This record gives sequence, C-alpha cells and structure tokens, in this order.
Amino acid sequence: MMKRLLSFALVASLLFACGGKQETAKDVSQMSEDELVEYAKGIHERVITLDTHDDINTSNFTEETNYTQELSTQVNLPKMEKGGLDVAWFVVYTGQGELTDEGFANAYENADDKFKAIHRLCEELAPNAIELAYTSDDVRRIVAAGKKVAMIGVENAYPLGMEIDRVKEFYDRGARYMSLSHNGHSQLSDSNTGERDSVWLHNGLSDFGKEVIAEMNKWGIMIDLSHPSKESNMQAMRLSKAPVIASHSSARAMNDVSRNMDDEQLMMLKENGGVIQTVAFKSYVDSEKNRANSTKANEVMETIAAEEGFEMHSRAELREMSSEEREAYYQKLTEIREKYADRIQNEVNAAAPPVDVADFVDHIDYLVNKIGLEHVGISSDFDGGGGVEGWSDASETFNVTLELVRRGYTEEQIGMMWSGNLLRVLDECQEVAKKIQAGEM
Repeated sequence: MMKRLLSFALVASLLFACGGKQETAKDVSQMSEDELVEYAKGIHERVITLDTHDDINTSNFTEETNYTQELSTQVNLPKMEKGGLDVAWFVVYTGQGELTDEGFANAYENADDKFKAIHRLCEELAPNAIELAYTSDDVRRIVAAGKKVAMIGVENAYPLGMEIDRVKEFYDRGARYMSLSHNGHSQLSDSNTGERDSVWLHNGLSDFGKEVIAEMNKWGIMIDLSHPSKESNMQAMRLSKAPVIASHSSARAMNDVSRNMDDEQLMMLKENGGVIQTVAFKSYVDSEKNRANSTKANEVMETIAAEEGFEMHSRAELREMSSEEREAYYQKLTEIREKYADRIQNEVNAAAPPVDVADFVDHIDYLVNKIGLEHVGISSDFDGGGGVEGWSDASETFNVTLELVRRGYTEEQIGMMWSGNLLRVLDECQEVAKKIQAGEM
C-alpha cells in the first residue's frame, strides 16, 4: 500500500514557500484521532476555504427554488454552512456549439441567464447570507462579516462570439476567470478533446483568441487553462502578462487523461507564477479505480434488480421509451437503490473501493512536490460531475482539511492551498491590469 503521509522533513521544507514567516509545525503523528480531528477543525475554521468551480442550473435561482434551501445540489448555502465552505465560484458554463452567428447568439443568451442568476441570488434572494466578491479584499471582508462568498468564473468563452468588447462586459458583471474553450474547439482555441482524433482547428489559439488573452490581461480576468488543448495552454502562458490558473484540473502524471495537466505544462505554470486548482473529479483522479467501482456497482445493482424482478435497461433502450415510461423506470430504480443502499455500498466497497479524499490529496502531494505549494489549490467541480468519496458535496468540505492535516501540512500551508494562492494570482492579475490601463505595460 502506498504510503500517504508526507515526510515531516518535506513539510518543513515547504514552510518558506512564499517567503513568509516560518510556522511551527505540529507533529500530528503523536496525536490521538480525537486530538487530530479537533486540531483540524480549528484550522478549517480559521482559514478561508475556497472552491474555484461549482456549476449551476438557473432553475435553482428562483423565488420558489434557490440556494437558501437544502436542495439536492452538491452546493447550496446550507451545505456550505455545514461543511465550512466559505467561497464558491459559480460557473457561467456554456457547452460548445456551432461557430455561427446563431450559435454565438444562443451562447450569449445562456451566459447572460447565468450571470443574472448569480446576481439575483446575491442581491435579491439571499443578500444577508451571501455576497458577490470582485477582489481578494472583498473576500476577506465578506467572510469577516459572517457571510458566504460568491465569485464568478466563465467556462468557455464561446459566448463572446467575435465581439472583443464582451470581455470587459463580463468583467463588469463579475467574471474573474475565463477559459477559452470547453469540450470542442471554440472560435478562440482548440480543446483538449482534440486528443481523441488528432483533429485541430487552430493548432492552439486562433488570432482572435490571442486578442482575447491580451484583453483579459487588460481588465484583470484570470486566464483559465482547464479544458483547452495543451498547445493552446502553452501559447496562452507565453502570451499572458499575468499569472494564469487551471480552475479544475489534476496531475496527468498521476492519471493520464487529457483534462489533467502534464509536467511540461505544470513547469510552465510554475514559471508563469500561476496556480493549478486540483480537482476532486473521480475519473480525473483515478480512472482505473473509478471504472472498477462503477463496474462493480452495476453488477451488484443488476443482481438486486433480478431478485426484485426488475428489468434493467440500457441507455439506448431508455431513449426508445416514452417520457412516462422513463419516469416510472427511474422512480422504481431509485426505490430499489434506496431500499438496498447499505447492501450496495458494502458489497461494492469491499470489492472495488471508490475514489476517495485520500486519492484526491495524492494529486495535491504530487503537485506540491513537482511545482511547489504556492502553485497548488483546491476545487471540486461540484454539480458538474465532481466529487469523491468523503467530499461528495459542500457539506463534507472539512474532510479535505482533515486529510491535509493527516499528511502533515501546516495551517499556513493549508490556508495557502484553500485560498491564499488563488487570491494571490487574482491580486497580481488585477495589478497587471492597472498597469496596462495606465500605459505602463
């Protein structure tokens, strides 16, 4: 079994990562489990916890249904409160469509709807509980006031169309990071999905994509490397006058999928001064382990369904059903899963354990060793497919801090990874923007 605990010497060597005051590390190996948990709880309470990627559905931002309620979403205010998650970056995500005037118009309409929803939550639905932050100072002020913090990231700049002025518009509406593509090549850059067939549209960034990079630097929007192709990312880092981020990616050396960053990109990210927000997405953390777990879960479910006299159907078969038939099917399937929840969990986990928080923090350890702690952060991709056993929604956020404490990370280091590193990059991007606007760069 792989040893998960970082050596005490390694932890000590990281204490000067940002040139700050040395912190006295506690030897957690000498603590009882209760003492360790209490120590971790204190750290979790004191640091600002920030998750850079939480997807939204605007149907959950209405008077009738919204994040003040305990919804089934992985992120909402009650779950943030329970888990001690201070800052959620709500994502203005747009799936890739046709590169036509109609496609651009539809994409902008989608983005506009999501911007409005986030503002509605903060300004109309729950202004006393959550506030939108535009700067790192805003984050600290809002947290100190006892409220939760919302920030905005744009996943896929496709809604810009071919209108450069929309970069400033999105900035004014609160966007503080933006990726140039998602799954599928955009008008701005190639996507990581080009690795499937080696078909590329721009061989990196388009000319307009390069203009957008400069415009993002001008206004202080962080460039997000999650989803574009490797070549696009390398070009973006060469062009950017400010540090960049990867808002939800993990280490490709640990799990070879195109959504993770390889060592060459990571080393350039380090030189750029940026940060990778390690993502707790099961198939990015450990594809093989996740596949084994899913396969076993299906086997167990099929056995139970047969015992109940319930016929399981493939996706193709479900598509052939009427909406009423599908609804009845899923209702019965849910009832069976709930009835046998304990049996399913016990049988599956015994044979094929799920990807968990420890596996996730293995990626953090790798990244810290590779590029330095000051370049590593944390994200979930909740409500967009993210989550691992132990951090399955915002209510379980403490478990990440607990695992970091088990590995020997100090309070200062944990604070850096949870929010300090990301907010430092935001500050630097905004300083660069001021200089560009003043004609000093």
